[in-house]
Amino acid sequence: MIYCVEDDSAIRDLMVYTLRASGFEALGFENDHGFWAAMKEQRPEMILLDVMLPGEDGLTILRKLRTSPVTADIPVIMATAKDSEYDKVIGLDSGADDYLAKPFGMMEMVSRIKAVLRRTGNKQPVLLSCGIISLDENKHTVTVDGRPVLLTLKEYELLKLFMEEPGRVFTRDNILHSVWGIDFSGETRTVDVHIGTLRTKLEKAGDYIQTIRGVGYKMEKVNEQ
Repeated sequence: MIYCVEDDSAIRDLMVYTLRASGFEALGFENDHGFWAAMKEQRPEMILLDVMLPGEDGLTILRKLRTSPVTADIPVIMATAKDSEYDKVIGLDSGADDYLAKPFGMMEMVSRIKAVLRRTGNKQPVLLSCGIISLDENKHTVTVDGRPVLLTLKEYELLKLFMEEPGRVFTRDNILHSVWGIDFSGETRTVDVHIGTLRTKLEKAGDYIQTIRGVGYKMEKVNEQ
């Protein structure tokens, strides 16, 4: 999935159309609100991000992506004004993987996307397991006893956090910082709600997530009957 954040509807629609015609899944967003809402539901393979946007501009969005452990490694290509060398330099210095100078051709866009994905996509398979739960980081999938489990992005990142360090006790503040990022201002009750829905979706493996009263949570395998 590729997210295109572009406020010009004609350009955005053409970008999404071209990407889909080239074999990619793609969604378009005109501002930061729709983009951040989508990020809560699905982690994209790449983000195409215009610098000039209403609300939060592209550089602000980029910096937030790079400072959160959940999104820091998502490839980002910035779209900049043709003559704005400053935006290109700031974008690259802020962590952009590449840039497109407007106006750009659709085939150039596709070519740059493929090049960035080749550079950033050569990751070794990362498979995590705990009892009957398996998590494939490359495929972004979770199974319980071989059966696929559909999780939201936050539920997935929460489960991944536990599975990376089984047996470790995480406080609610630990979890908020790691999964929601340092700027998250919600109450710790949010953690409890997400733990509850995650346990439900994991069904018989939900008991692996144990409550440590007065402290937080940990994941540990329990004996299946």
